[in-house]
This record gives sequence, C-alpha cells and structure tokens, in this order.
Amino acid sequence: MSKTMETSPTVVDIHTHIYPPSYLSLLRSRTTVPYLLDLPNKYSPPRLIILPSDDDASIPPDSRGRPIDTSYSSIQEKLRFMDIHNIHTSVISLANPWLDFLPPDESVNWARTVNDELEAICTQNNENRLYAFATLPLSSSPKLIVEEINRLKELPHVKGIILGTTALGSGLDDPALNTIWSALEQTKSLIFLHPHYGLPNQVYGPRAAEYGHVLPLSLGFPLETTIAFTRMWLSGVFDRFPALRVLIAHAGGAVPFLTGRIESCVQHERSFEPNGDGVRRGPRRDLKTVLRENVWLDAVVYEEASVRAAVELVGKEKVMFGTDHPFFPPLEQGAEKWESVATNLKAVAGTEARDVIMGGNAMELLGLNGVSG
Repeated sequence: MSKTMETSPTVVDIHTHIYPPSYLSLLRSRTTVPYLLDLPNKYSPPRLIILPSDDDASIPPDSRGRPIDTSYSSIQEKLRFMDIHNIHTSVISLANPWLDFLPPDESVNWARTVNDELEAICTQNNENRLYAFATLPLSSSPKLIVEEINRLKELPHVKGIILGTTALGSGLDDPALNTIWSALEQTKSLIFLHPHYGLPNQVYGPRAAEYGHVLPLSLGFPLETTIAFTRMWLSGVFDRFPALRVLIAHAGGAVPFLTGRIESCVQHERSFEPNGDGVRRGPRRDLKTVLRENVWLDAVVYEEASVRAAVELVGKEKVMFGTDHPFFPPLEQGAEKWESVATNLKAVAGTEARDVIMGGNAMELLGLNGVSG
C-alpha cells in the first residue's frame, strides 16, 4: 500500500470515466464529430475524434484525436486500476461529449440505454466498488429530460448526473432549464459539472497545432467550466433553487482564484443598480455563500497549493479525490502506476484534510454507507 494511503481507511474516486460498449457502438456508427475511427491495422486502437480540430484530413489517421484502447471501456481494467492504486470505490461517469450531439428523437432512448448499462455494470461488480453518475438526453425536450431524471431514482447505483456546460445548447443561464433544475433539486440529484467544448479555437493562436492538446485541456477546459458556473450563478439559478447541489470538475477551474474578482465586478456593475424601481438586479445570494452551501469540488488539479485553495474556498468537507481515469495514462510502456494519480495523491496528502478528501466526503455526500476499505 502506498505511503500516502496508509492511514486512509477508504479511498473513493469521484471523477473517473468510461465509454461503455453501447456508447462505443454509437460513436463507431458515425462519420462526423464525434466519431470513432477504426484504423486499417487491426492491432492499432481506434482513434476518438472528439473535437473539430481533431477532424483534419491533413493529419494522418493514426495521429488524429485520441487512441482509445481497452482502458476506456473495460470495467475489468477499471477495477484493476483501482486495485493497483488502492481505490476501494469509484463513481463512474460517461466521458464527454455524452449525448449532446444526438438529434432529439434519438437522445432519450440512448440515455436510457447508457444509464441502464452503467447500472448493470455497477450491479455486477458489487461489494460497493462501483456507483455511477448518469447522463441526460439534453437534445430532447425538458419534459422528457425530467422524466429521465425521475426514472434514475429507480437505479440504486446512480448517485447523480454528469452535465456539460452548454446544457440545452444555450448555456447554464438558459431559462428553459428551470424545470430541469427543479427536478434535480427535488430528487436531490448531484450535478457533476464537466467541460468539453473549451474556448473558441482562435484564442489559442495560429501556432496552436504545435502545442497539441495542451492549451485546450490545461486552460480551455477549466475556463469553460469557470464561465459556465459563473453564468449559472449570475442568472439567479441558486436563488431560485437554493438546494441545488453541484460538483465542479477540476477543482472548480479558476473559480477558487477568481471569486473575489467576480464578486467585486458584480458589486460595481451599473446594469445591476436599481433603475427607478428600487429593485437591484443580479444574483441575490453572494458567490461565496453559494460556494459554501451548494458547491463541491473534486481535487483533480495536481498541485497542493491548488487543493489548499479549493479547501479554503468551499471547506474541507466539500473537496473530494478523483483520478480522471482513463485519461492521462503513463507514457512509459507497461507502467502500472499512473504518474497523474501519484501527482494528485501528493497534492492531497500535503493537506490537513487528506483523509476526508480521499474518501470520507464522498461517502457522506453520496450516502455510501456500506463502503469501507
């Protein structure tokens, strides 16, 4: 057992993904982004073309997108990864881009298929090892989305939902989301807010291709999440639905570092001042209160100072360990220990809140009462 986990009775991975077989079949049936590109060499893993920048005919097929080996879909490999890193329980979720790209008449059936498959995977691997965040048919109507939210409560291993930043297509400040926010609040469903779309490609400049995925993943994803959550707060979502619960990926993006600046800008925003009617516009609950009462953060940030900032912002009981498996695998052929996981463990181990971050907080939040290491 690793030194950083010796005194931690249970480790729960709150941020870990999978592409179940049904979803890979869906991607393989497509020819536009997102899709799965099988290579002529049957011994080479297929390539996941997930971003428009990956779908470039000038790039050799075996260099486009991301190679998708069995670690992305095999639950046995997921369990083996957990055993190697002393992780007792994982809350698996479908990786981006979820079902956002489907036409409305297909999304509900696919959501049910994928969610039922995730539930079956968790059921077959008992002993409290696997739970799941479900996905929603967001291209469908709000009525059908709410029906799926309510149906998910019948699946005992589903502990919430994973949500992208565009939601119905117009972002998280879209008034059309009100019925969905209401259903998620009423069912006490945790929302795992996760990026996918990044920032417009032009912000990365004309030399972006030289840097591979570094700019979109390191900066685009966290800033996408930061903007999406801030829009959610500015539009009064947490005023209208004060019991909504949100887990923000990647330690909240830039939110822990920009909270003061965001609040200062709101306080000085002239368009929020009363316009002769005595009514001040903008969010009623201040950002720090919402972060303390409605928000949890994962610790997938790879730096002790950043973990400390997350703890300082939301409280030590609101930060949870994650690996982002199967992304960021070892670069050394045959290596079993993942450097990305070791870096995250080191970041968490340096904090006084290590034990609760490693598992206690997730057990409390998700009601994983039967889990023990």
